Amino acid sequence: MAMVCMATIANLQYGWTLFVNPFAERFGWSHAAIQVAFAIFVLTQTWFVPLAGYLVDRFGPRPVVLGAGLLCAIGWVMNAFVDSLALLYAASAITGIGAGAVYGTCVGSALKWFPERRGLAVGLVVASFGAGSALTVVPISMVIASRGHEAAFLYFGLGQGLLVMLMALGLEDPNKLLRQVETPPPPLHLRQSQRDYTPGETLRQPVFWVMYAIFVLTAAGGLMATAQLALIARDFKIDDLPVNIAGLVLPALTFALALDRVLNGLSRLFFGWVSDRIGREQTMVLAFSLEAVAILALYEFGGHPLGFVLLTGALFLAWGEIYSLFPSTCADTFGSKYAAANAGLLYTAKGVASLAVPLSSTLVLMTRDWHAVFLIACAMNGVGALLAWFVLRPMRQRLLEAVP
Repeated sequence: MAMVCMATIANLQYGWTLFVNPFAERFGWSHAAIQVAFAIFVLTQTWFVPLAGYLVDRFGPRPVVLGAGLLCAIGWVMNAFVDSLALLYAASAITGIGAGAVYGTCVGSALKWFPERRGLAVGLVVASFGAGSALTVVPISMVIASRGHEAAFLYFGLGQGLLVMLMALGLEDPNKLLRQVETPPPPLHLRQSQRDYTPGETLRQPVFWVMYAIFVLTAAGGLMATAQLALIARDFKIDDLPVNIAGLVLPALTFALALDRVLNGLSRLFFGWVSDRIGREQTMVLAFSLEAVAILALYEFGGHPLGFVLLTGALFLAWGEIYSLFPSTCADTFGSKYAAANAGLLYTAKGVASLAVPLSSTLVLMTRDWHAVFLIACAMNGVGALLAWFVLRPMRQRLLEAVP
């Protein structure tokens, strides 16, 4: 049920890039002004997750996700009728709150249900969020082309909201049910804290803020690409050029959007599974390094339609893992009881990272080139890899050794 909920709300973020140009053409708004709405969505989504975690710990997941589904529907239906930037921003805030409640509830439940396989469990849930929009990228594009972006917002907004509310009825509270069963111990190389840190105690631990800084650095580059993929393809002048892969022919941008969503979801599952076997920080170094290489390669070779499709796929494959690695690392470090709220606090780093989206739009407008944006994103991932190995790893070891 949690996986279906996550797949259902995926369009709220990953389908956004399809609506930027229609808004600009309809109202004459600048891309930078429109992308402020995306930043508002991500900020409200991420900053509401800690509160959602608190509400879930107190009232259980069902009522929280029921209310969240209603907010998701209201936000996208509002988007169908916006005629001003102020209304667009308000709709984004409402949608973000609903999406944050769904996300925080589902990730927190996975962390609690399977402490011995947190990477895989969270990977499955967040993979649904990463890949969920792959099924609807083409239908949404078709509705926008045939009936306009207003119809796409209205129809998909109602459908997504109702499906989330239906799935919420099947969610159970792990805090209550896990008292009745015995869970297997984690592997020795995934040492976990035997103490449950409250959210307040977690915020007072320096290791939490190191995780936070790494999350901001590595999330920012991926968010730039997620929100602005259509703009990058247009500036490379390859968005409508056909690409043939294994006999399937689609425009480069459409092909990239569909493939990226699948690989973004697969990344969360794959790297979560890998981290259960080789360790969290080791997996971070591997993934962040691959992301840095993919960003540079996209700038150098993304002007070719096939190169654009394959390299954006590589970029998303290396980037999506942050959404399984960081919650798992957080729960390993600070315990299971308050895992939803603590992971929610860490997830707000994505909101900070989202500020890079309008800033990158402004930078491109000033320089008329994506060169600086790509270099900055690459450097962020390189620094994140270094911090994960040389700072986060020893700090976590010391904290876990200090608390038996």
